[in-house]
Amino acid sequence: MSQDVLSEQQQADIKKEFEFFDRDGNGQIDIAEFIELLTVLAPKTKASHVEEGFKLIDKNGDGYIDFPEFLQWWQQCWWEY
Repeated sequence: MSQDVLSEQQQADIKKEFEFFDRDGNGQIDIAEFIELLTVLAPKTKASHVEEGFKLIDKNGDGYIDFPEFLQWWQQCWWEY
């Protein structure tokens, strides 16, 4: 599923989720925020999978998950973590 398949409302709803977990409001989710996100969304996630998952989502390797990366991940079955 690509971003253009989503309606504007669906993207806005996902953006609200992103902003909820972007605790410092800098437009990026760092590893600490990602850990909190997984604690809420997938509490059975193994600690060893957290860093690996973060690196897979952080496509540009800058150490943060931005909204386009988050949106892509959200559409690709995040609940499998």
